[in-house]
Amino acid sequence: MKPDLSAVHPELQRMARMVPPMVFNAKTLRWWRLLHRLTRPSKPPADMRIENLFIPAQDAPRQIRLRVYRRQAASPNAPALLWLHGGGYLLGSPEQCDLCCLQYARELGIVVVSVDYRWAPEHPFPKPLEDGYAALQWVHAHAAQLGIEAGRIAIGGESAGGGLAAALVQYAHDRQAIRPVFQLLVYPMLDDRTTLHEDAYPDRLTWNQESNRFGWQAYLGRPGGAADIPPYAVPARREDLRGLPPAWIGVGSLDLFHDEDVAYGQRLNACGVTCEVYIVPGGFHGFDIGGPGLNVVREFRQSQVEALRRHLCAGTSVMS
Repeated sequence: MKPDLSAVHPELQRMARMVPPMVFNAKTLRWWRLLHRLTRPSKPPADMRIENLFIPAQDAPRQIRLRVYRRQAASPNAPALLWLHGGGYLLGSPEQCDLCCLQYARELGIVVVSVDYRWAPEHPFPKPLEDGYAALQWVHAHAAQLGIEAGRIAIGGESAGGGLAAALVQYAHDRQAIRPVFQLLVYPMLDDRTTLHEDAYPDRLTWNQESNRFGWQAYLGRPGGAADIPPYAVPARREDLRGLPPAWIGVGSLDLFHDEDVAYGQRLNACGVTCEVYIVPGGFHGFDIGGPGLNVVREFRQSQVEALRRHLCAGTSVMS
């Protein structure tokens, strides 16, 4: 079935026509991972620096790779953003987010630390969350080494990484040892119960209901929508959202995650947590990856930068 592109944003229709059929399941996962290995890291601009660090994991002697982005002439005591890449919990790496992480670091003067966490189904919940929290603890404890301010750390991510970021914010909030000041959630994968819905658009681009069911099954070790879901596995399952840090949530109107993202933003606001919800009419899942020169993509990314500027960088002198 060819997708109906009539509702796609005009600037995105050319890209949408080029998107191949994409289904993630037990048969195709190996091939998607092989294709993912072809991802090449970006060469940073002359004024930027990228380095890879290796830190201890909770289950030693394994290590976690962190990919760190900063200006060459970085300011001391800069704010930091801990970033979690997408990939449906099934694949992905920090390198796929090089461009957006470089943009955050370059435009705002912040330090961005991207986490190379483990994948499901080989490493289901809570392993990816444990990797995220180990990275957050290390960044906080080594603030002086990184040249950041320990009390000014945000958490963000895209797609499954956005869902993992929301869960990590909840996890850190409850432990109270580290208090993230902001959460940046880019079309986040927040609610396993979406898998129970009959999708009105079975031909969705890039991430459809079949892939969604497989991703949640792999991560949770049980079908999405099950009754016995442990705390922090599914961010949208948390009932009390009071006290969490301010948030920005961005999603396209044609994204499978649109309804769950909007609902989570509404619940945050209802609980007294400031949350800006940015909706891109006619935007499909991952629409910003293939067209950074398009106005609709630039505006989407700039909204993220401005949200970070307001909530993470306010009162600092590193933004110029």
